Amino acid sequence: MKTFLRVFGNIYPCWFCAKDFRQYMEKDKPKVRTQEEFGKWLCDAHNEVNEKLGKKKFDCNLWKERWKDGWKDGRCD
Repeated sequence: MKTFLRVFGNIYPCWFCAKDFRQYMEKDKPKVRTQEEFGKWLCDAHNEVNEKLGKKKFDCNLWKERWKDGWKDGRCD
């Protein structure tokens, strides 16, 4: 997974975003020992972008519902 993230940070189409992601990974090394740990790390990375864009932070305790299992109430956001 660490190799994938390193490659992803080099090939992401938006060069500015790719550079930002690489810098984030230097500051906060990817946590990949478990799915839970990785999901929360990825959510934290997502929230870093949200913060820069002036968007609301997402509750990372809900990462599985949003990105893995789907919302319990069936919504699609």
